[in-house]
Amino acid sequence: MRTMQSYSHTPNLSRQIAAPQALSVTELNRQVKSLLESSFLTIHVEGELSNVVKASSGHWYFTLKDRDAQVRCAMFRNRNQYLKYKAKNGDKVVVRAKVSLYPGRGDYQLICDYMEESGVGSLQQAYEALKQKLQQQGLFDTAFKKPIPTHPQHLGVITSPTGAAVHDILTVLKRRFPSLPVTLFPTAVQGNDAAAQIVKAIELANEDGRCDVLIVGRGGGSLEDLWPFNEEIVAHSIFHSQIPIISAVGHEVDVSIADFVADLRAATPSAAAELISPDQQQILLRLQQIQQRLMQAWQRNHRQHQQKLQWTRARLRHPGDKLKEQAQKLDDLELRMQRAVRLNVERQKQQFNQWQQRYQRCSPQPRITAGQQRKDELQHRLTTLMQGLLKQNQLKLSGLAATLNSVSPLATLDRGYAIVQDETGKVIQDIDHIAMDNTVETRLANGRFISKVTQVIKE
Repeated sequence: MRTMQSYSHTPNLSRQIAAPQALSVTELNRQVKSLLESSFLTIHVEGELSNVVKASSGHWYFTLKDRDAQVRCAMFRNRNQYLKYKAKNGDKVVVRAKVSLYPGRGDYQLICDYMEESGVGSLQQAYEALKQKLQQQGLFDTAFKKPIPTHPQHLGVITSPTGAAVHDILTVLKRRFPSLPVTLFPTAVQGNDAAAQIVKAIELANEDGRCDVLIVGRGGGSLEDLWPFNEEIVAHSIFHSQIPIISAVGHEVDVSIADFVADLRAATPSAAAELISPDQQQILLRLQQIQQRLMQAWQRNHRQHQQKLQWTRARLRHPGDKLKEQAQKLDDLELRMQRAVRLNVERQKQQFNQWQQRYQRCSPQPRITAGQQRKDELQHRLTTLMQGLLKQNQLKLSGLAATLNSVSPLATLDRGYAIVQDETGKVIQDIDHIAMDNTVETRLANGRFISKVTQVIKE
């Protein structure tokens, strides 16, 4: 009986412990995808393109195959939009990719971030080999980079006279800094003779001596088109140039050997022109801001002195001696205010002149003349306004003094009234404060007399 009972309970316990937890298909694919992506680093794969589909979203989907196998691939728009090469069925290519898995189908695939035709690989290898060689020689060392002038006096452009690069540079300079002189040193920028011509143009610019900065570059193109700027002779010519050089080769995603050797790299020829040209509109805006700050500072100081003046007036008292004392203090404050305003105006004028001198070095003369006329007009208006305010304050002061004098006790005496004081000098205001035989002093406008009380009459 015990054995049968033990046997009847054992299967239930086994099912509770050993039953595995099943994975969903989604979870299985998620784990496999994670395993693939973590197991493979970025790889390069060569094969033939087939089943190329360019979706309306901009993404590319294709198959990469060789004689015995194939693999699905995807290349998203944010990567393929920078390619010069456009994928076509039957082309033999090399892709740079990561191994992944598409969970929707359970298919493993390559997520590509770069693609080039197989023949381009040799150029890329030559590029990397020369890059490493020049880096070891120190041509990329920042210690040898020459500073680019903040306000260049003469620009040299080394590029094709018929290419888009020179047009883009001149367009930017016309908008930002039209007074900058530009000298074009024409050269081929593509083909077998281009590298030698670029070197010759750099040497000619250094011999000419007029330019204090050079832009060397061209518009976009394939790796073969840009190859003259990856030549060793061009790199050494840029490195040994006595004039600072800005490299502006291709588009933003293109990076050449010339970019590493040059004193400064610009993403495009237009960007190079932006880097070396101060924006005269910004300079004018800066001057206007300074002018506005000058007026605001003067107005702020004027309001502060007006508040001090009002505070001083509020402390004036009726007695004549206090009036004179406060009047003297008021005059002193007014003089100090005038000196402070004058000194502040002089300081602001000096600062304005300093900015004007800096502006003269980098702005066309007509704009400087207009700015000077505007400054003179504002200075005249400022002086006129200050003089008017001072005169107005003086008139207000005279009126207040006259008003204060009219209510003074001494003025009351002039109208026929008298002030009666007891023996202690206290003013008698009530008949109950005086008694028989008291001695009192009566003060009139032009003198005083002492009398003795002989009779008190209360009304």
